[in-house]
Amino acid sequence: MKKTIVDELNGWEYELIGEQYYPTGRVMRNGVMIPSEQSEDNGPGEEKPVGVWGQRHMRYIRQYKKSLYFDLFVLGKLNAYLAEIDAQAEDFFFRVVKEISLREGVSETLKARDQMRWVQLMNNIRSRATEIVNQEIIFR
Repeated sequence: MKKTIVDELNGWEYELIGEQYYPTGRVMRNGVMIPSEQSEDNGPGEEKPVGVWGQRHMRYIRQYKKSLYFDLFVLGKLNAYLAEIDAQAEDFFFRVVKEISLREGVSETLKARDQMRWVQLMNNIRSRATEIVNQEIIFR
């Protein structure tokens, strides 16, 4: 048996360990290895934190986009990818909440005058913003 093989369909390289072939994390295209990229700000082994948005996106790609999930996992880029998605979604969420609250007149004066009404409106705005973020970033 060969020590290493390359799957012609997807380009992944596999190494024989014992009696089983395991992915090496290297991808070959036309006989040339495509290197795994390390983030400049994170050294090897250093991971960025992944929040709720990144975890939600991970569940989505693991269930519905298995090849993307597997590629990122094998190449060691999954955590960096999820951290980036999480940061984008978080920024987008706060921007959407701010825009909707300005448009609908939900302000600090309303909060001082009628706290329960302000909480109701802000919960409604946050719920709508969550749905927008899910549709635009998370479930794509």
